[in-house]
Amino acid sequence: MPTARESLLDAASAALGDRPWTAIRMVEVAAAAGVSRQTLYNEFHSKEGLARALARREGEAYLAGVDRVLALARRGGADAAECFAAAAGWTLRTARRSALVRAALTGAADPRAAHPQGGAAAGSGGAAAPAVLPDLVSALHARTVAALEAEFPHLRHVAGPQRGPGAAGSDIAWACEAAVRLTLSYVIAPAPSDEAACLRVAQLVRGLLS
Repeated sequence: MPTARESLLDAASAALGDRPWTAIRMVEVAAAAGVSRQTLYNEFHSKEGLARALARREGEAYLAGVDRVLALARRGGADAAECFAAAAGWTLRTARRSALVRAALTGAADPRAAHPQGGAAAGSGGAAAPAVLPDLVSALHARTVAALEAEFPHLRHVAGPQRGPGAAGSDIAWACEAAVRLTLSYVIAPAPSDEAACLRVAQLVRGLLS
């Protein structure tokens, strides 16, 4: 049985799927969750508090999924490139489903994203104010680097022409940075299919680490 807090977050997330955050009213979220408006305010204090909690939950769910697909890929015998491709596929699927995750990954002011100020930024010509979102790009890079360095320690420092003299960090970290950037390009401008995008990401990582 979901708690009142979980039901409210689910209701807010569902409302955000087809309306901009500025059009969502707290009383509607409470009604959809089957609780009173006072219960909603007791849980989150304000619409900004609800937005922060929703963004945090979406971010945590996304990163938990990254960890899960990385582990599943490795248990299935995947190499480093295929492991990152699994994380890329999860990223593409989640960004399509969640406006919040997409906005956090791309830095775009998605009109459906949760904007805690509830209005337009001053002098923005009506554009939505920046959402309070986690730094998922850095987190994706950190999670993939940690997983691949743990599973493939022999790839940490691979000699090759791709890395210039004195470049900081491991080769896995550098390859993951490039792969993150390519993955995000497919979030913004989708490939013909997720499979095609993941294949390109895997080819990039494999080429940089070979």
